[in-house]
Amino acid sequence: MNRLLLLCLLLESSLVESFQPVTKPLHQAFALSSKKDGDADPVVQQQGYAVGTFVEFEEKNRVHIGTIAEKENKASGGARYKVVDKDGHKFSIADKAVAFAMHAPNSPGQAAKLFDEFCAAQQASEKDLETKLEISPELLEMAWEESNLEETDMTPSSLVELVHAHAASAIEKYMAWRLLQSDAAHVFFKDIKDHGRVVSFKAKASKAVDAAKQAFCNTHEDSDICLV
Repeated sequence: MNRLLLLCLLLESSLVESFQPVTKPLHQAFALSSKKDGDADPVVQQQGYAVGTFVEFEEKNRVHIGTIAEKENKASGGARYKVVDKDGHKFSIADKAVAFAMHAPNSPGQAAKLFDEFCAAQQASEKDLETKLEISPELLEMAWEESNLEETDMTPSSLVELVHAHAASAIEKYMAWRLLQSDAAHVFFKDIKDHGRVVSFKAKASKAVDAAKQAFCNTHEDSDICLV
C-alpha cells in the first residue's frame, strides 16, 4: 500500500511539473526581439537609366519623348533625371515618370535618326501603329490564342517575333508596346507592371475576352475582330 501511495504521489508531481509555464531568461527574450542602437537598413541604390538614354515620360499629365542629359542619385536610393526633348525644353523628372526607355546607338547619325523615329512613333495613332507593324486586330487575336495556349505573357518583342518571325528592332519594340496598350489589344490582354511600368501583357481568360469583345464592338463595329 505504501508503495502504491508513493507511486501516486510521484505521478502527481510529474504531471503538475509538466504543465508549468516555461519562461525564458529576460536577456534571451530581449536578444531575440531587439536591434542594436544605431543600426540602420542599408540604402539600396537604384541603378536607373544611363545618360544618353531615350525615354518616353509623363510630366504634368502630358507624354513627352526626350534624352536623359543628367542623372542624379538621391540619398533615399532613387534617381532623378534632367531630360531634354527635341525642341530643347528641359525637364526634371523622377525615375517613376519614365514609361519606356530605349538605348541610343553610339553613332550620332544613327542616334539622331532613331530619336526622330521615336518621336514620330509616339505621335502615331492606333491605326498607324497597326499599319507600320503590319499587325491587325485579327493578328492580335491570333497572338492572344498562342499566348493563352502556351500560358506565357506577351511582350513587345515576342509579339513582333511571333507575327513576323524576326527579332524586333528598337522602334518596333516601342510601337508594339504602344499597340499592346490599345483598345483593341485590351480586349485580349491586360497590362502587367513592374515598379509602375508596363513591361508585359497577360492573356485574358476566354470568358473575359468574350465580354470585352462585346463591349469593344459596341463602339468599334468596323474593327476586324468585330466582323467575325
